[in-house]
Amino acid sequence: MLKAGKLIGGGLATFGLGGAAVGIGLVFAAYIQGTSRNPSLKAELFNIAILGFALVEALGLFSLKKSLMILYAF
Repeated sequence: MLKAGKLIGGGLATFGLGGAAVGIGLVFAAYIQGTSRNPSLKAELFNIAILGFALVEALGLFSLKKSLMILYAF
């Protein structure tokens, strides 16, 4: 019973990775849209997009870490 709970909890904890994938897509979609509207801000928007990418990716990695902790640490 404990093994089944671990597998279910670990699987549910990985839903954050799907959210991170959607978030990364939204960040770069906004970057492309912003660049097409105002090409002179390309460099500044790129820096902001990379920061957004890093933050979203960090949340995805935290989700993966939590999933692995549920499966193997407890």
